Amino acid sequence: MKSFARKTVWVTGAGRGIGRAVSLAFARAGARLVLTSRTPSELAAAAGEARAAGAGVIAAELDVRDLPGTRTLLSTAVKRFGGIDVLVNNASVLGPLSPLVEVGVADWEEVLAINLSAVFRLTREVLAASMLPRKRGCVINLSSSVGRKGRALWGPYAVSKFGLEGMTQVWAEECAASGVRFYAVNPNATRTRMRAEAYPEEDPAALKSPDSVAKALVALADAKCKAPSGAAVELDRETGCLKW
Repeated sequence: MKSFARKTVWVTGAGRGIGRAVSLAFARAGARLVLTSRTPSELAAAAGEARAAGAGVIAAELDVRDLPGTRTLLSTAVKRFGGIDVLVNNASVLGPLSPLVEVGVADWEEVLAINLSAVFRLTREVLAASMLPRKRGCVINLSSSVGRKGRALWGPYAVSKFGLEGMTQVWAEECAASGVRFYAVNPNATRTRMRAEAYPEEDPAALKSPDSVAKALVALADAKCKAPSGAAVELDRETGCLKW
C-alpha cells in the first residue's frame, strides 16, 4: 500500500529542481498534490508527470506572495481533497550575492518577501484551515547551510534562511501539542539551477540529484519518522540520508 494514499501534499516551487522531484516522489507514494510555481510551462510538465504516476493534481500558476490567490487555491484544495497533510515550502530566490552594504533595498525586500514572509503566510493559512483543526500535519521548510552559519557575500538569501530556521522552531514550540510537525531541512549541495547560479564553476556531475533529496523528504514527512518536531535536519552531501 502506498504510504501517502489519501494524503494531500502542497509543494511550492514545484516546476523544477527539488520542488519538481519532491512532487513526483510524493505522487509515486500515492499522494494527491497541490502544485504551485511562477513558471507555467514547467508547472504543466511537472503536473503532467504526477498525473501519469496516478496522482490527483491541482496545479496553479501562483506567486507565493499573492495572499488572495493563496487563499483561493487553499479553499479549492480543501473542498476537493479534504485538507492539506504535508506542506513543502520550497520556493525561493537567490538574490544578489554581494556584500550586504552593497545590497539594494528593493533586492533585500524581494528576497525576504519570497523566502520568509510568504512562507509565514502560507503556513499560517494551511495551519488554520486544515492542520490544526484536524490535529495532524507536517510542514517542511527548505533551508540552507548559509542559514545555519553566516557566510560572506550570501546577502539577503542567508538572512532569509536564518529567519526560516527560527520560524520553524517557533512554530514547533507553539504547536507542540497540536499533532503538527515542523522541520527545517538543509539539502546541502544539490544539482539545481540555483546551485549552478551560485557556483558557476562547480561540476554538477559531482552533486547529488534532486531525486535523492525528494526521497529523503518523503521519509521525513512520514508519520513514522522519529525526527523531533522543530529539528534542523541535514541531508548527507553524498548520500542524501537524513541527519538531525
